[in-house]
Amino acid sequence: MKAKWKTQYPALIDLERKAKGRMPHFSWEFLDSGTGRDEAAKRNKDAFRDVSLTPRFMRGEFTPSIETNLFGINYAAPFGIAPVGMNSLSWPGTDEILARTAGRVRIPYSMSTAANATPETLGQLANGMGWFQLYPPRNNNMRTDLLARAKDAGFTTLLITVDVPAISRRERQMRAGIGGGFGLTPSMVWQSMMRPAWSLATLAKGKPGLPTLERYQPADDLREFLAFVGSELNGTFDWNYLDEIRAEWEGPIVLKGVLDPHEASEAVAHGVDGILVSTHGGRQMDGAPASITALPAIRDAVGDDTRVLLDSGVRTGLDVARALALGADFVLLGRPFMYAVAALGEAGAEHAVEILSEDLKNNMSNLGCATLDELRERVT
Repeated sequence: MKAKWKTQYPALIDLERKAKGRMPHFSWEFLDSGTGRDEAAKRNKDAFRDVSLTPRFMRGEFTPSIETNLFGINYAAPFGIAPVGMNSLSWPGTDEILARTAGRVRIPYSMSTAANATPETLGQLANGMGWFQLYPPRNNNMRTDLLARAKDAGFTTLLITVDVPAISRRERQMRAGIGGGFGLTPSMVWQSMMRPAWSLATLAKGKPGLPTLERYQPADDLREFLAFVGSELNGTFDWNYLDEIRAEWEGPIVLKGVLDPHEASEAVAHGVDGILVSTHGGRQMDGAPASITALPAIRDAVGDDTRVLLDSGVRTGLDVARALALGADFVLLGRPFMYAVAALGEAGAEHAVEILSEDLKNNMSNLGCATLDELRERVT
C-alpha cells in the first residue's frame, strides 16, 4: 500500500504547490525566480511544450528500460539532480537529503560550490553518485584545493560553470529583500513566523552558510565574506583556465552553461568529456534562448563521441524524453527536486525520482520505445 503522501502528491506540480505553501515568501522567490522579467525562465518551460514526438504502435509487449551508463558509471535513470546553491533556503538540510537520496536510488547528485554543506560531508552521503560543480575561482591555489577536496570526498564528475561572468539582476529576489545578502529583515521575520514548520526546522539546523568556502575566508563578517565570494567566483572564464583544470582533474569534465555550437566544439578540442546545455535555469541572461532550443545544434556540432547533457526548464518525465529525443544523453533537474524536498522533507526527493521515472517509462510505452535510444526516432 502506498504511503498517503504518495497518493496526495502524484505529480511534481502538486509538490510545487505544497512547497510554495510551506516556504516563506523570500525563500520561495530565491528558488523560483529567474532574472530580469523572468522571460528566460518562462521560455525554457514553454519551449519544451513545443516539442512533439510521434508514437509508433504495433510493438507487442515490452518493458521500457531507463538505466543509463554515463562516463563509465551505471545510473538507474537518465536524469540527475542539478547543482543549486544556498538550497537550504528551500528547506533546511536539503543538500544532505539530496545526497542521501542519490546514493540510495543511484542517480547523480551535483553539489554546488555554494552548497550549505561541505564536500567532505556530502561526498560520503552520495555513495559514489556525487558530481562536483565548480564556480572557477580566480585564485589558483583555492581552485587546486577545491578540486582535491572534491576528489578525496569521492566526487566522480566535474561540472565547470562558465555562464556566470557576473551575477545577474534577479529582480524578484531584490523585491523580496534578498538582493543584498542574507541578513534578516523585519519582513523576513514575519514571513518566517507565518511558516512555523520551515522556521522550526531552520532553527534546529542552524542558519545556512557556505561552509565549503569558509576555509578560504572567515564568515564572521558577513559583508566581507560575501564580497570575497562575489569577487573570487565571478569573472571571465577562458580556454587557458580550462586547460589548467584539465591538467588537474583526472575524471570526466563537463562544461556547464554552453549555448553556442562553436563554443561547444572548441570545448571538445580542449579536452572536455561533456557539454551541459544550460541557461542557468533562466537566472543569468533574460534574452538567452531556451536550452531545449539550443540543444540540437550543439549535438550536431560535437558529434557522437562527446556526451551532451541538458538542464533548465525540465519539469516532467516527458520533458526528459523530449530532451533525449533531441540529442541529449542525460538530463539534470534543479527546481523540481527543491520543490519536492520543501514539500515533503526527507521523503520528497525520492518521491520526485519515482514520479519522473514512472512518467518517463509511461511516455516511452506510449511512444513504442523499449530503449532510450529509440526516442531519437520519434521526433516529429
